[in-house]
Amino acid sequence: MIEGVFVKKLQKIEDGRGKIMHMMRCDSPFFTTFGEIYFSTVNNGIVKAWRKHLKMTQYFAVPVGKVKLVIFDDRQKSSTKGILCELELGEDNYALVKIPPLVWYGFQGLSNSPSLIANCADMPHDPNEIERVDPSDTAIPYTWK
Repeated sequence: MIEGVFVKKLQKIEDGRGKIMHMMRCDSPFFTTFGEIYFSTVNNGIVKAWRKHLKMTQYFAVPVGKVKLVIFDDRQKSSTKGILCELELGEDNYALVKIPPLVWYGFQGLSNSPSLIANCADMPHDPNEIERVDPSDTAIPYTWK
């Protein structure tokens, strides 16, 4: 795993009426502070990559559908510099993933219908604190299929 990235299985409570899918509590050891919560979707086969936040910590869960999350660490002082991590998240692998600042990440939709990504961030979105590169950028050693 990449330094500062954490994955925690999340609880689902299901019955005949539907289900409750927990994501984050303020007493969780993962939680730091609240900035905003937002949701995004990704369609089957579509890649949303690459981006890294300069200050923001993000917490992702995928309550609907399935995505591939790819994380790459190019931080100069990180013990995991150069490491790339692939995770599949979704209804069958419902988990919380913490992405610290300065770590590249991207998503690819793996479900026939749109997948829903829930994001709880520790600060409100600021377009000046994010960097983006094209999914095919060779600085990140990964080829999206």
